[in-house]
Parts: sequence; C-alpha cells; structure tokens
Amino acid sequence: MTTILEKSLGAVAKSGSTPLNDVIGYAEPLHAKGLSFMDSPGYDPCSATGQIASGANLIVFTTGRGSVFGAKPAPSIKVASNARLANWMDEDMDIDASPVLTGTSLAEVGEVIFQKMLDVASGELSKSEALGIGDNEFVPWQVGAYL
Repeated sequence: MTTILEKSLGAVAKSGSTPLNDVIGYAEPLHAKGLSFMDSPGYDPCSATGQIASGANLIVFTTGRGSVFGAKPAPSIKVASNARLANWMDEDMDIDASPVLTGTSLAEVGEVIFQKMLDVASGELSKSEALGIGDNEFVPWQVGAYL
C-alpha cells in the first residue's frame, strides 16, 4: 500500500454492493434501515463506541494487528484477518478469516461470520465477553498474553 487513497479504495471494495441508505454523524441514532455510514474516528474503541451509542447491539470487526476491544452492552465479535494473528491471539479472536487467502471462498467465510453472529445474538458469549473485556472490573494486565 503506497497511499491513503489505496487504503480507502480497499475499504470501499469491502463494503459490497448493498445500497447506502443513510449517512449519520458520530453516535447519532439511525434513521433508515439497511446500510448506513457513520462519520466516526477509525480507531476501534472510538468507532465501536459510537456505533453502540447509535443503537448497535452487536459489533463485528476485522483486525489485522489484534485489537482487544470489547464493550457492554453490545458483544464484540473479532475477525482475525491473518493466520499469524488468529494463532497468536486465539483466546480473543472469534473467527479466523485467513483461509480466504489460501483458497476458501469469501462466501464460505462470510457464512462462518454470519453463523457466529446468530450464535452470539442467541446467547453464546463472544471471546471478549468470556474474558471479561468490557466489564467495569476488567483489568488489562489480567490477560498476560496481551502484554
């Protein structure tokens, strides 16, 4: 990647083909059903907090470097974008999406992600919830693998 433009084009490519139905400010409530875009910081904790303040009840995001974000009241499902991260932080990554890089179809990995969303929405704990990340009493140094 040589420019911020290339990074932005990658983000656009990941958005899919669903029509954009609304653009909202940071932490504003949603006004339309379907895909909405929030003008927010890109930093995981700030971005996800704004989404939760807008009414999101489940957060799913990819990470390539190992964000340990988790928040209540909305469970966070973390998708590792590479095998090294998925193995290194297996206790906190819910899904390993790296098989896409070795031939598994995007649709197959998408189905895994969708099924995990259904499972967590039905009461299964996400890994960050199981670790207590997002609890008021969570102390970061209790999870020694992240130091």
